Amino acid sequence: QGMKLKRHIDATLGSGNLREVVRLPVGEDLNEWLAVNTVDFFNQVNILYGTLMEFCTPATCPTMSAGPKYEYRWADGVKIKRPIEVSAPKYVEYLMDWIEAQLDEESIFPQKLGAPFPPNFRDVIKTIFKRLFRVYAHIYHSHFQMILKLQEEAHLNTCFKHFVLFTSEFQLIDRAELAPLSELIEPIWRGH
Repeated sequence: QGMKLKRHIDATLGSGNLREVVRLPVGEDLNEWLAVNTVDFFNQVNILYGTLMEFCTPATCPTMSAGPKYEYRWADGVKIKRPIEVSAPKYVEYLMDWIEAQLDEESIFPQKLGAPFPPNFRDVIKTIFKRLFRVYAHIYHSHFQMILKLQEEAHLNTCFKHFVLFTSEFQLIDRAELAPLSELIEPIWRGH
């Protein structure tokens, strides 16, 4: 099932119409669709950030921020209950490990066909998407010059646009959370 949906995403991505790409395919299970896409977006952000790892260090980015007005602290609610201030690379490392743990958790992301998703599934993925957004916000605010140097801006912009359209289609991120990149997001919403 997952592979079929994955193929659908890949096929429609080629069409260049991201509006179509994010829409729930007819007859598909919403949670299934959200799950497959969550894995996809996680991998995308991981790869994008990976290209910047040597430039995003505790020295260059002592806090996880998106410009001077937005700073993110880390808490997972389990090992770290009260939010702590960490460097950007440490935040992303914590985040990726945390997401991976959610994805590997059968009771949240069932691997078996037809196995039920938990009642709080949507809340879990909303948290995942909210936090993935922070990585985009950090990349755009702190590393865009390097993205240009690496000639990755077209790829970054396409991934981000896909992310914005998907999260808006299924209302996964509160508007207030998107403020750090509102100038980039507004035209995407308008264009579609």
